[in-house]
Amino acid sequence: MTRELRLDRLAKRYGDTVALDDLTLSVRAGEIFGLVGSNGAGKTTAMRIVLGVLAADTGTVTWDGRPVDLDTRRRIGYMPEERGLYPRMRVAEQLTYLARLHGMGVAQARTAVDTWTAKLGVAARRDDDVITLSLGNQQRVQLAAALVHDPEILVLDEPFSGLDPVAVEVMSGVLREKAAAGVPVIFSSHQLDLVERLCNRVGIVRRGRTVAAGTVDELRAGGTEELVVRGAAPPGWAAGLPGVTVLGHEHDLTRLALAPGADDQAVLAAALAAGPVREFARRRPSLTDLFRHIVSIQETESPQIKSRQEEAA
Repeated sequence: MTRELRLDRLAKRYGDTVALDDLTLSVRAGEIFGLVGSNGAGKTTAMRIVLGVLAADTGTVTWDGRPVDLDTRRRIGYMPEERGLYPRMRVAEQLTYLARLHGMGVAQARTAVDTWTAKLGVAARRDDDVITLSLGNQQRVQLAAALVHDPEILVLDEPFSGLDPVAVEVMSGVLREKAAAGVPVIFSSHQLDLVERLCNRVGIVRRGRTVAAGTVDELRAGGTEELVVRGAAPPGWAAGLPGVTVLGHEHDLTRLALAPGADDQAVLAAALAAGPVREFARRRPSLTDLFRHIVSIQETESPQIKSRQEEAA
């Protein structure tokens, strides 16, 4: 049986405010799991409950089938969204201190600090105070702090925030490496193109509940295939075409949904009549498209969404 970090039916309230409402998800050993949702959806609350920073009102968190306790939490690497480093402490000194807090010996801690500062590209700043670093380098050091004690589990809240493309690739490579070594990695992000590219599975959270979970391909399979037409035709050229619904028109791109049996060649003819066509293709919705659709659903959830929520459980 595959080891997994499991959050089962977590609930958390602050007075009348519901932060988590029966949230359930699991992250398997060796996979990268992306947690996405609007601000206030409950992502950070769920991560803090895993770490024991917050207590759930109801529900459980388990690792490998056993409740996550203090000993387990010592083996978790956590990266908060807000930077949690001592700003006027030197990088290497701080990382060594954090490694020692997790039970490493002095020599082992120093070796780990050398390894991770080099791997994350901040070795040259080892003797600098954290406050003197750029925001991107502070983020790299924050990740080093999560990794320096060789954790069994990684929980990262917006780890890519504020990073340049080079740093994003460095951090992505580190997460892939840890997953390949059997570590379950869960991270939250608003950068959905990055989540789509990096993650084995994705969970979408809305109003404190997991409303969809699976691989991107699995989530796409439940979405509506679109027909995209790129050209110089003005807005409204596709209005009134039989079996065609206009999903959106931005700049020179028109997104269409075709009813079963609708003639795409008739659509192409109408597009050519309206102006030059540079792209005409069917495509599955991106993770961004799926996210926009799912979080826009209000009180009545579709059977499909409910089914995926049950699968996540």
